[in-house]
Amino acid sequence: MILKGFFIILLHWVAGNVISALAADFIPGSIIGMLLLLCSLLLGLVKDDDVRPVAGFLTDNMTIFFLPAFMGIMDLWGILKLDLLAWIAVIILSTVMVLISTGIVQQLLERRKNL
Repeated sequence: MILKGFFIILLHWVAGNVISALAADFIPGSIIGMLLLLCSLLLGLVKDDDVRPVAGFLTDNMTIFFLPAFMGIMDLWGILKLDLLAWIAVIILSTVMVLISTGIVQQLLERRKNL
């Protein structure tokens, strides 16, 4: 069961990367793959019980996937420290923007649900 779910997710990821490469990498392949998986789930081509255990495992251990990005940032520390205040300002501003937009969307969804 777990192997089947892993294969389904991997197949959608590979398909997304192929489509992305054909589209000159305009949208990342992982995003396209997850959209393909969503469509497959919504259309009933893939049963959610087939991918649920693997998806749960992957999301429970998501920090593992952020380690390579963090190591890449550490490799660029010499460049980043030159404009450290600017980077901190960008991080704070983008975080605030995400918080505000998430709050607005949540409020809109709650209003729509109550109608």
